[in-house]
Amino acid sequence: MILVTGGAGFIGSNLHAALHERDLNVVIVDRLRTTGKWRNLRAHPPAMIVEPRELGDFLASQPPLDAVIHLGAISETTAIDGDLVWQSNVALSQMLWRWCAAQRLPFIYASSASTYGDGSAGFDDDNDLAALRRLRPLNLYGWSKHAFDLWVTGECAAGRPRPPQWAGLKFFNVYGPNEYHKGRMISVVKVKFDEVASGSPARLFRSDRADIADGQQARDFIWVDDVVAAILFLLDHPEVSGLFNLGTGTARSYVDLARAVCSACGVGERIEFVPMPESLVGQYQSFTEARMDRLRAAGFDRPFTPLEQGVEAYIRNFLSRPDQYR
Repeated sequence: MILVTGGAGFIGSNLHAALHERDLNVVIVDRLRTTGKWRNLRAHPPAMIVEPRELGDFLASQPPLDAVIHLGAISETTAIDGDLVWQSNVALSQMLWRWCAAQRLPFIYASSASTYGDGSAGFDDDNDLAALRRLRPLNLYGWSKHAFDLWVTGECAAGRPRPPQWAGLKFFNVYGPNEYHKGRMISVVKVKFDEVASGSPARLFRSDRADIADGQQARDFIWVDDVVAAILFLLDHPEVSGLFNLGTGTARSYVDLARAVCSACGVGERIEFVPMPESLVGQYQSFTEARMDRLRAAGFDRPFTPLEQGVEAYIRNFLSRPDQYR
């Protein structure tokens, strides 16, 4: 039995589908609410859904778990309630870490590439405490994820109790099915598909940096199936622990992405540049590219899906169909 926090969300529900294919019982900790998130689970109902506020009582009942995968978080990069973000993204993560340490269970958790800030300190997933302290996230969400990474590294360095396996995954720009409830945090691929499919051009932000041309802002876009494969790899290799990047290792421009969407939709290239919202100026990551040496050295050898192939699979197999869910 696997516990997945955030299991009804984007990455969590795709992971749950893969665990379901393995005939594993999954306990999901999440809120379905009224945003249609239940559709993420429609094809593969879990063994149990636990309300986040009931998680403590559930764990106190000593459930027969084999691992905890902690994906639940407040993930909006525009979040401003520091107390709520700390409780959700740091304090809850610390509680689960300590519980897994006491129960001797593997603990895999979601960190974020937003911990790297503007990228001036590089994108090296160095587990060294001094290296982590050089990072400067640009927003509250990134700071909260960074705070927990620092805490974990400090716990390990001090020799305090830890889970027998632990892994923090710094997700880069993940895209794929079951993200439709995410509102403003939905992937750029889905947003550009909606624009192009409606007959409009793909609208891209103008650059807010003089050294980067409009549309040449670049991110490390990763297909969700590759993310799920990495998590399954960690579950299958309990000897692997550490803080790991999870991107493709190759940055691609937003123009590349828009062209891939147009191609997958079967239309000619149509791109329009629009001003960047004032709320994003100075907080926008214009370049991200994961260093993947450590996860590769740990044994994860699956080839990453090229952007064009991933965008085509997303549009052909999900977005262009009446049922867009996995």
